[in-house]
Amino acid sequence: MQKVGLLLGLCARAWKSVRMASSGVTRRDPLANKVALVTASTEGIGFSIARRLAQDGAHVVVSSRKQQNVDRAVTTLQGEGLSVTGTVCHVGKAEDRERLVATFWIDKAKEESMKEALRIRRIGKPEECAGIVSFMCSEDASYITGETVVVGGGTPSRL
Repeated sequence: MQKVGLLLGLCARAWKSVRMASSGVTRRDPLANKVALVTASTEGIGFSIARRLAQDGAHVVVSSRKQQNVDRAVTTLQGEGLSVTGTVCHVGKAEDRERLVATFWIDKAKEESMKEALRIRRIGKPEECAGIVSFMCSEDASYITGETVVVGGGTPSRL
């Protein structure tokens, strides 16, 4: 009887350990000893992803077309005690990106129409995209292959 009790106690502790590990409760720095290069990462979603990856232990290299943007992002993130460096990197034509973005909210009616299509009825925040990126970079996602993860506020996906 004593052996059964001991065995049950060990099983319960092991199960608690598995539950806590999978929930991230006991994991600190899941991206330790990794380097993340994040393009277009001096503002918006890219900046939030860079911040989250660094918070999770990665050394992050931020990039942008302009040195002053890189410097600002690096200063901000290093000021938060994060391991970050940066470099200038042209990833496309600025005027094309600006036109595309000016098209994601210039028209308020279009923005309201987008909100109506979303099940949560609001536009997402850049920080809300960063968590899934960090998870996918971590060992917690090591068994995930060939999947598409939609971060879209409940928008039906046709991938």
